[in-house]
Amino acid sequence: MSTQELTLELPKNLFQQLAQIAKLTHQSIESLAIQSISSNLPPTIENAPLEMQASLQKLQTLSIEKLLNVANAQIPANQQQRHLTLLTENQTTELMSFEKRQELGELGQLADQLTLKKAYAWAILRWRGYRIPNLEELPLT
Repeated sequence: MSTQELTLELPKNLFQQLAQIAKLTHQSIESLAIQSISSNLPPTIENAPLEMQASLQKLQTLSIEKLLNVANAQIPANQQQRHLTLLTENQTTELMSFEKRQELGELGQLADQLTLKKAYAWAILRWRGYRIPNLEELPLT
């Protein structure tokens, strides 16, 4: 891996905290600083499906309010119900029609895409210092 040099001036208390943690964990201050920086950046989009990368990249430009809207988005109730109906039918019917299998696949893909967008929005919010709610604090639907 190629490297580039970066010189930072840290507040004395932050440097002392890094030095103390580095000593306790038997790491260099530099490696601890690199670890801290890399673990706090928003996730990269390179591993996301190609068709999702542009929309995920756009999320990085949104305001906190708009990110919260994405993070709390839900699949419409009628779409959820249709997806569940098709999933049940797929498990209980030996020969489901091509159209229904295709619809089931499309609904599943939409759900997966929304889940990815929500997760990425929460990651950006966390990176910006927003407190991520506990699972119990999130809406059930």
